[in-house]
Amino acid sequence: MTDEHVQSFTVGDVEILRVVEWQSLFVPAPDLVPGCGPEVWKEHRELLAPDHWDPDSDRVMSALQTWVVRSAGRTILVDTGVGNGRERPGFPHFHRRQGDLPGRLERAGVRPQDVDVVVNTHIHADHVGWNTLDVEGEWVPTFPRASYLLPAADDAHFGPAGGYGGGVREDDRLVYEDSVAPVHRAGQAVLWEGEHRVDEHLTLESAPGHTPGSAVLRVASRGERAVFVGDLLHSPVQVLRPECSSCFCLDPALAAAQRARILERAAKERELVIPAHFAGPGAVEVRRLETGRFAVGR
Repeated sequence: MTDEHVQSFTVGDVEILRVVEWQSLFVPAPDLVPGCGPEVWKEHRELLAPDHWDPDSDRVMSALQTWVVRSAGRTILVDTGVGNGRERPGFPHFHRRQGDLPGRLERAGVRPQDVDVVVNTHIHADHVGWNTLDVEGEWVPTFPRASYLLPAADDAHFGPAGGYGGGVREDDRLVYEDSVAPVHRAGQAVLWEGEHRVDEHLTLESAPGHTPGSAVLRVASRGERAVFVGDLLHSPVQVLRPECSSCFCLDPALAAAQRARILERAAKERELVIPAHFAGPGAVEVRRLETGRFAVGR
């Protein structure tokens, strides 16, 4: 790979490409993880700075990225970022953004027609945006051959039947109408709940809390393991303090319980943990300490 925005690695027979749409300083640390005090960030400065936190501005370094998974002869995308030209008045970072994710995917050898499956770990603006493209004023699926795997609980909550998330976010209706509803109209949406087997190596598993349908995608091949955790983690500080949920979690207590469960399994089964927004290397290893806490790295 020669593109600076693309990195690759393997998990057994599964190839994984990380395609970065955007990486920059984001919100202040106390705003993103309100339950985690400044003393925790300072204590773990060596781990967090500079890849995940800028001590001078006290802002979190964050990334928008799509993961390309080549498994069992198919090409799968995990989350699709923000997209272009979206009306997101409640999110200045995303509002009417213009980026080049399709170009970066193509330079990585992934054309829209090559994609077989799109996995949305949950329905938030920065995970479903490139689901669709504006073609002559109409939103249509970006990936014409793909099945889009959507958590049924999120589809119900954020769709019209659920009152667009009950008005939790101002942009819920816009997100659903431009990035999810067109996939339904095209007949490419596949709703799932509980657990969904994607192929012999990949399994989707419900992990609600961040949203009602938040999911993780487990990878297992030839004795190696990884888990895409979506927004269960926004920063490594939540590995150190899994009880601390992000400001974006709809049910912080449930999200914390799911995070602890997933981290426990990752430490026990040596799963590489791949969050949606980590900057730096983009993935972390997790271990359990004798104190009962988790740590980053082996």
